[in-house]
Amino acid sequence: MKILVCISKAPDTTSKIAFKDNNTAFDENGVQFIVNPYDEWYALVRAIELKEAQGGSVTTITVGGADNDPIIRKALAIGADDAIRVDMEATDAFQVASEIAAKAKEGGFDLVLCGKETINNNGAVVGGMLAELLDAPYIPLATKLDVSGTTAEITRDIAGGEEVLTAQLPVVISAAKGMAEQRIPNMRGIMAARSKALNVAAPAGTEASTEVKSYSLPPAKGDCTYIDAENPAELIKKLHEEAKVI
Repeated sequence: MKILVCISKAPDTTSKIAFKDNNTAFDENGVQFIVNPYDEWYALVRAIELKEAQGGSVTTITVGGADNDPIIRKALAIGADDAIRVDMEATDAFQVASEIAAKAKEGGFDLVLCGKETINNNGAVVGGMLAELLDAPYIPLATKLDVSGTTAEITRDIAGGEEVLTAQLPVVISAAKGMAEQRIPNMRGIMAARSKALNVAAPAGTEASTEVKSYSLPPAKGDCTYIDAENPAELIKKLHEEAKVI
């Protein structure tokens, strides 16, 4: 079974976020980047687990410049067999999906996995676009995945319970919490990653269909108001008249 895992870089959650160029671009100076957690912890690790249980190969794919190579090498250290980096600065989700789809068609993959979303953009749209471009079934927000032969069984959370679905391979799945447990690369994996293939591919030339007009930070939090526990009437009044939540 050939598995393709989409991974991307994201700012570490402890990074201080700032913008530049009149708030039209993200300022990467001093920012520590990591593998997007949904891609790494759930999609990639589950792909590796399936490979270990059933055989096959795991390839990661990333759309971006050479500054993505460190996070790609981490994915290889965790257990991916090889990697593809489409050498372009993608500015649009449709660009990313189109470029991945072009390479996925060439590779003849049985299963395509991605995280449910990136923690920096939270768009959650690349997986659906990718499935459409590949003319494949798409199952988002999966919390469990098993494959038997050419059939995938997928579980996902729904309101009030769980939904279990089956789909014939090839299929595109976005992974949510619960799909797998995070793996920490060991020294052997880190050393092996140095010799694994990281193939830099020319882009297909997809043009962006959207552009960023501006970024803004959320409003600063106001000062905390402390109310004596013996005075619940004052709390109720403030919640009603000032916060207007009751």
